[in-house]
Amino acid sequence: MTLKTQFSAAAFFLILLAVLFPFTADMHVPLLHGELVEWIENGQALWLLFGAIFTAVYIKPLSLQNGAKQFWLWAVVWWLVLLGRSTSWGRVYFPDDPKLLFRAISVVLIAALVLPVIFSSILRKEIIRKLRTVELPLWMALVVVITFLISDSVEHHRMLAPLFMHSKKYQDLIEELYEIPFMVGLFFITWDLMKSEKQVAELTVAPANR
Repeated sequence: MTLKTQFSAAAFFLILLAVLFPFTADMHVPLLHGELVEWIENGQALWLLFGAIFTAVYIKPLSLQNGAKQFWLWAVVWWLVLLGRSTSWGRVYFPDDPKLLFRAISVVLIAALVLPVIFSSILRKEIIRKLRTVELPLWMALVVVITFLISDSVEHHRMLAPLFMHSKKYQDLIEELYEIPFMVGLFFITWDLMKSEKQVAELTVAPANR
């Protein structure tokens, strides 16, 4: 793996947002009796669904060769698992349905993520190959990792949480706000990898057509 150290405008914008988020409490941003957090959660769910659809449409995994095909299908499942987790596997929108249904959804999605790694040697080899050859945008990766850790710290009241949560009643809002750069940054990293994948595929096809 190599790191691309170029500092992008997108990374700068996400870092700026992350720095400003804790001051929402100081500015007394209206929580609207929880509706603001609910709107953010709905936006995140739509974004994760968009990530899954965009990945499938942009990279067209079924048109790729073995290895790349399995990897990008697996990447689509990752988006769906993140979507499921963010909506409590659908329970957020259908709270009156049986809990067993949502448990079944979680089991199916997680199994679709884990079992291919266990049983598909092609997928495992492709994951290893990408870990060795991929060019990872350093700053965007740092945004993703750091904002995820901050969100997790606020959610679980870890040691660093008071640095970012200036008021306890803003806990849910701060947690959700820090998930935004995490999800957006993850999309930009995935998109960057997909663009590299398409370039490689085009270079492979071009000599064959000569």
